[in-house]
Amino acid sequence: MPTDLTGSQTRGNAGLVDILDRVLDKGLVVAGDIKVSLAEVELLTIRIRLMICSIDKAEQIGLDWWRFDHHFAPGKQMLSAENEELKKQIRLLQRKIAELTRRRSAPSLT
Repeated sequence: MPTDLTGSQTRGNAGLVDILDRVLDKGLVVAGDIKVSLAEVELLTIRIRLMICSIDKAEQIGLDWWRFDHHFAPGKQMLSAENEELKKQIRLLQRKIAELTRRRSAPSLT
């Protein structure tokens, strides 16, 4: 009976590492649709797309959404401050529009 258990585990781990390396390098796409119908009337369709690849590969093919998503972007606080500034500007413009509308609709004294 062999007593060396690490030899077989190492080969198994190496195979798994090779597979994982290949998947991350080349990418793996799983696509499918789930449709729910009742009496031949489609009620719901769910489209599932799953892609597994390395970050480098994703950037090569133009999938770098995490750079622009404010939930993942490192400058989240900057975006929040920028949003607050934009909200202030919008409120100021809304007040100016309301004032101009009131002036225009007020009866003139001439």
